[in-house]
Amino acid sequence: MQSTPYYKRACSFLYLDGFVVPRALCSTSYRKNMGFKYSWSSWRFLALVFAVEFAFHGFSYGEEAPKFGFIQDATFAPAVSYYDYIIIGGGTAGCPLAATLSQNANVLVLERGGSQYVNITKIRIENFLSTLTDNSPDSFSEAFISKDGVPNNRARVLGGGTVINGGFYSRAETCFLKQNGMDEALANDSYEWVEKKLVHKPVVLQWQSAVRDGLLEAGVLPYNGFTYDHINGTKTGGSILDGNGNRHTAADLLEYADPKRIKVYLHAVVHKIMFTTKVGSRPKAQGVIFHDAKGVRHTAFLQNGSRSEIISSAGAIGSPQLLMLSGIGPAPQLEALGIKVVLNQTLVGQGMADNPLNGLIIPSPVPVELSFPEIVGITELSNYIESTSGFDFSALSVAQSPANFNQVEKSPMASQEAMDNSPTNLGFIMEKFNGPISEGYLELQSTNVSDNPKVRFNYFQAPEDLRKCVQGVKTIINVVNSKSYSRFRYSNTTTQDLLNMMASMPVNLRPRHPNSTVSLEQYCIDTVMTFWHYHGGCQVGKVVDRDYKVFGVDRLRVIDGSTFNFSPGTNPQATLMMLGR
Repeated sequence: MQSTPYYKRACSFLYLDGFVVPRALCSTSYRKNMGFKYSWSSWRFLALVFAVEFAFHGFSYGEEAPKFGFIQDATFAPAVSYYDYIIIGGGTAGCPLAATLSQNANVLVLERGGSQYVNITKIRIENFLSTLTDNSPDSFSEAFISKDGVPNNRARVLGGGTVINGGFYSRAETCFLKQNGMDEALANDSYEWVEKKLVHKPVVLQWQSAVRDGLLEAGVLPYNGFTYDHINGTKTGGSILDGNGNRHTAADLLEYADPKRIKVYLHAVVHKIMFTTKVGSRPKAQGVIFHDAKGVRHTAFLQNGSRSEIISSAGAIGSPQLLMLSGIGPAPQLEALGIKVVLNQTLVGQGMADNPLNGLIIPSPVPVELSFPEIVGITELSNYIESTSGFDFSALSVAQSPANFNQVEKSPMASQEAMDNSPTNLGFIMEKFNGPISEGYLELQSTNVSDNPKVRFNYFQAPEDLRKCVQGVKTIINVVNSKSYSRFRYSNTTTQDLLNMMASMPVNLRPRHPNSTVSLEQYCIDTVMTFWHYHGGCQVGKVVDRDYKVFGVDRLRVIDGSTFNFSPGTNPQATLMMLGR
């Protein structure tokens, strides 16, 4: 069994007699087994030992994770520094990438957000919605609205999307590896490297079991048991949340890093990648300019070694945005903003896609467990049916109402006020499908890296996407109508009632149509939400080659979801971490 590091054990501490004491040491059985007496004098001594321990190993804002002494706030960064590799973004791909490279090189990671280890209760399962919808300046999630009128979020925290997502872990389709020219054996080794540190087999309780059995009744066959593999039928997948509701994120993969060869700076916002340009030769990445939380400018340069590279792992929004701000992108768009063109690359920002989410919220007459997706049904048409329970999903409609979104910039806590972590008797069965085929674009709105770019995903622009959505919603209806699910549904509530309820909720800013509960096509269009699996903008074969090197320049790669032509598996996080490794 793997040992639990300090920053994870800290969540099980209690205050006793004015000191912090591990919860486990307070149990009667533990004290008897260890021969402890029950006097408070013994506890004072023991507490004092732990108080001294934490005096040496505790953490402050500037040194946020006691396990990782190489993590600091960017205000501690020197004005100028030199590294073999500079990684922009300490997220889902960036953390395993940095840990791997540090075995043989000096690595700098620049993360624009903070650290989850300052307050790990925020990333426990019961705090999912409040953390996701927190729009305060130091939050782990940054809200934006696509031009499609669908609210969305970007992670801004060490560990990236693994800190704020639904936790489901499943590997990519075999065809994804082949299309991207990956060595299947190496990919499997890399998946296993991630799984040893982060992934758990969930304990499937009553509500999730009912959904599983309902999927089987609905014909999503066979039952494949517990597996990480992406195969048709119904299965139990992995989770990055353990049985106690604690989340294990990509940031934990930094435990693999060589602490002498890596430096991670938090609240480090990269404004630009710098290039050297000579007539007759390709532009060469030279370094980056980043600012700390106080607005102080820092510069990090690459060493002059042949292996030195800058790697953007800033995500599907951040990487194409940063390339354009650095002069790589469509020349007319860059010139209009006064950006010096390093390389006219018209495909940067193109191919932006987001897997649409549609589903049903089902009130239950009996209590349901608090659960993230643990079961998935993968149909022959490549619909993916997942579910979650016990959260106040109706609060999302309040948080995402037009009134609140108009106030996001003026009052950052507007949506946060609507969130309540109290458990409910609500279940949510949802679907996405592979792809999608529909694509949009990303464009700069300004030269300020802190301004979210303009993004349009063009949900359901392709008729095939709409057809798949309708089929997915029909499968959800069949699950809800199944005998296996019947105890978690009011007998006098019809599926039409559920459709009507969902259509009446302001889950997005799109117009509503009178026939949205009669036509499933219109229902999909009107009630679309995001699965947060958006991708594209720096796609393989268009902006980067199969080694993820940016076409037309030297010493620059992109390794994150912006390189994907479609979202792998039922959740891309496994493949992003594998890719980083």
